[in-house]
Amino acid sequence: MKLLIGLCAVSISMALPVLAQEHGGEKHASKPDVGGGYIPKRGPAPAKAAPHAAPPAAQHTYVDKVNHPEAPHVHTNGQWVGHDTGKDDPHYHLDHPWEHGRFTGGIGKGHVWRLAGGGPSRFGFGGFFFSVAEFDVGFCAGWLWDSDEIVIYDDPDHVGWYLAYNTRLGTYVHVMYLGTS
Repeated sequence: MKLLIGLCAVSISMALPVLAQEHGGEKHASKPDVGGGYIPKRGPAPAKAAPHAAPPAAQHTYVDKVNHPEAPHVHTNGQWVGHDTGKDDPHYHLDHPWEHGRFTGGIGKGHVWRLAGGGPSRFGFGGFFFSVAEFDVGFCAGWLWDSDEIVIYDDPDHVGWYLAYNTRLGTYVHVMYLGTS
């Protein structure tokens, strides 16, 4: 009888670590609230117009919570952070909007594109080419230009611009369509 009790005690003590792992003994990584593959259902809403608004400061901060990027980004609840400067933002003024035509590839959540090379001044995917707005170049420093997945959204405030959203990082930049060659 003592042998049976001893065997049971040893078996239970060996099984406890396995049971603890399966039932919360290990901490599971929580889902990030920026990036991590999240794709917004839609682009940002137009910014609310402020009468006689001053031009945006060059040193605007985008960190709205701990561990969020210092770049325009989208929360996994669909909130676009940093797209609030409105139609008169001089950083995105174009004298000739749509100079190279309009992007005819897919726009929005159902159309994920893998970057196929280049850099901020000219990058491409699927035979389409874009360039990042000069003011936004610093916001895409961590992008992997030959492998990141992005989604293109219309920019509701800045005529001639699109928004390229990086699904891995959860950040976005203003981009201009350059055409197919």
